[in-house]
Formats: sequence, structure tokens, C-alpha cells
Amino acid sequence: MTYDLITVGRVNMDLFSQEVGAEFADIPGFDTAIGGSPSNIAVATSRLGLKSIAFTAVGDDRVGDFVLRYLRDDGVITDFIPRKPGKLTSLALLGVQPPDRFPLAFYRDDPADIHLTVDDAALLPITQTRAVLLSGNAFSRGTCVEAARSVAEAAGAAGLTVFMDLDLRPTDWSHPRAFGLTLRTVSPFVDVLIGTEEEFFALLAPEPEPAMSGAALDTEANALLETLIAGLMQAGTVKTIVLKRGARGAEVIGDGTRLEVPGFPVEVVNTVGAGDAFASGLIWSRLQGWDWYQSSRLANACGALVVTRHGCAAAFPRYEEVTDFAESKGGL
Repeated sequence: MTYDLITVGRVNMDLFSQEVGAEFADIPGFDTAIGGSPSNIAVATSRLGLKSIAFTAVGDDRVGDFVLRYLRDDGVITDFIPRKPGKLTSLALLGVQPPDRFPLAFYRDDPADIHLTVDDAALLPITQTRAVLLSGNAFSRGTCVEAARSVAEAAGAAGLTVFMDLDLRPTDWSHPRAFGLTLRTVSPFVDVLIGTEEEFFALLAPEPEPAMSGAALDTEANALLETLIAGLMQAGTVKTIVLKRGARGAEVIGDGTRLEVPGFPVEVVNTVGAGDAFASGLIWSRLQGWDWYQSSRLANACGALVVTRHGCAAAFPRYEEVTDFAESKGGL
């Protein structure tokens, strides 16, 4: 195969507070990077050694110039990123107030990436690629919905491994139930579904509002989630579920088995990008033929290492950094 991975979905230029702990209104300056979960995964998997294509869109603006250059400098293949005339590339500004406050301001009123089309998707080298990573957010609005669905269908027909990161951004959905209603129709094309407990609750629950609000699930909601996941697996529409549990590690559910994989204890500097680093480590490992325990353990190491660093895309590690970190914490 010529390529290893195609990531599908949004991109933005990220501006990160240079001063850790500063209140948002007091931020003296920003560091630049790129963001957007699927594009982050393209960067992170490229750093780990994959030949990754970012399928997104940018505007014919200066921010689009920055995004394309940043991706190329990290080895991401940008040949299939169209520029959308008259549209602006998405922008995000982030404060850093550890351990648990990371205020975020998005500028995504009508971003270029939601204007991806089926014709744009038709140019992708699906049959020359090993795997696809779909962002759940790609199905939220614009013609990107049809483009992402066409990639999912083509990848499934060609026998690629299809990963989906649920990537819930509540403000991008027209209604709390729209997230689940939409993504449940895509799940038959997905081999590996990745998300947090809250994201899976929003996907599966008939009343998803608690998860859409960003609140942690209570005991009753967690019990319901267990029942809903069991039903999803019995239906056979998804082969494997990977639950991201932050510092608690991860859980892999599939083939009638449940596998608990411990995380790595670290001091948190910045949690932004940890989930994308996790997904990248998981995808890289699976494409190397690693088993689920090893893959999830490396994914946990990627996520844990990133939260000890400042920034998001700038913090994604190379393979040697991950293995050195894991060895310092007891090994994979």
C-alpha cells in the first residue's frame, strides 16, 4: 500500500496561551500550532511513522496557508486538501490553567472544512491505503456529512480498517439527539469505535443531555451505559469498542471479551490533545499487528506523555519518546 491512513474531518489553527495558569483575559501571548481532532491524529500518526493523509479543507486565506505548511512540515500528506474560495479556515484560542481548566474559544461559524464534498472525497486513494480514521464531528454539518459518509462506504467496500473517534463537540450539533441519530447510521461501516464514557452515552442513550452538557456521568448513567454498550455489541454493528478513561487507562470491548488496560500516572500540565494522541498510538500499534493490550498500553502512554507537555499538536511524541517514557514508568 502507498499510504497507511486517511483522516477525515476538521482542521484549525490553534493559538495556545504562552503563560500557563494565566486567566484568559490576561494572556500575554500565544504559541501557534494546528488543531482539530482528525488533523491532530494525522500529525501524531505521522510522527509515529505512518504515511498519513489529512482529508480536510482550508480557506483561501492566510490561516489556510499556515495550516498547510504546518501539516507538511510534520510529514502529513496534504495533496487531497482542497481550498474553498470565500471560506475561512477555522481558528481556536486556548487558555492553559492546570490541572482541569482549559478555556477554549472557537471561531467556526462557517469554516472551510464543513464544505468538503463527495467529489473531493472521490479523489482520495482509498484502494492504496490501509486504514481510515473518521471523526464523528465530520457528520455534524455541511456537505462534509456526505463526503465523510462516502469515504466510510468506500473504505468499507475496499476492506480497509475503519476507525472512528466519536469526537463530540456539542455546539456543532443541531440537537442533543442528533449526534446519536446520525452516528448510529454510520456505525455499520466502523471496525473500531473510540470514545470517552460521556461520548458513548451521547451516542447510545435515548436522553443524551447529561453527556452533551460535558458533565461526568453519575452512577445511574454509568449503569445505563453498560447496558447500552452490551446491546450495541450484541447487535454486531461494531466489532470493537475502545473506551478512553483518562488516568484510569482504557477498556477494550469486543469478540465477547472485555480487556482493562492500565494507564500511566503523571502530573497534568495540559489535557488538550491527549485523546488524539491516544487514538494515534492505538491506530499505529494496530497497523503494526500488535494485540489489543499492547496497542492500548502504547495508546495510554501517548496520551499520558502529551498531558505532561505544553501545547497540543506540538506535544505529540515520536515513537522513541513514547517507548522511553513507558520504560521510565514500568514499561509497556
